[in-house]
Amino acid sequence: MASLIEELITVLEEEDKKYKELVELANQKTPVIVKGDLDGLRVITAKEQDYIEVLNRLEKRRTDVVKDIALVLNKKEEELTIKAIVALLAGQEKEQRKLSEVHDSLRQTLSNISTLNDMNKNLITSSLEMVEFNINLIKSMYQAPELGNYGKDAYNTESSLNYGVFDAKN
Repeated sequence: MASLIEELITVLEEEDKKYKELVELANQKTPVIVKGDLDGLRVITAKEQDYIEVLNRLEKRRTDVVKDIALVLNKKEEELTIKAIVALLAGQEKEQRKLSEVHDSLRQTLSNISTLNDMNKNLITSSLEMVEFNINLIKSMYQAPELGNYGKDAYNTESSLNYGVFDAKN
């Protein structure tokens, strides 16, 4: 049982380390988004994908360890949260403390990632809205103004300008 707890602590520490590295990437991503640097964003996103693959493997290891702990304790796997495991470690203060510390650190790191991702999402949304506004502005420049010029049969005589957005000349 002690070796399973040690392995769980090790896996959680590795996960926390990788998530902290993702926080750094998210911090690097913010100025890249603000500058509109698509190549930089592509590089950072590729790095994030690599981290996600590693984190998926760590998550699999963590769930396997929790399954093993559940077998040893004759408990249901769904009941064994980290807090429940900490409570079951009564009398083993060192393991309780280490597990609690890594759990709290991981929770804080995940909260930081969530905050940064929300901020970056809002920046991207704002950038897309600005691009859409600029496209609509350019399109409106190529439309004829409505002047209210009517012919004798009461129809508007203004025709829209037929300029393309891209005016290529030979």
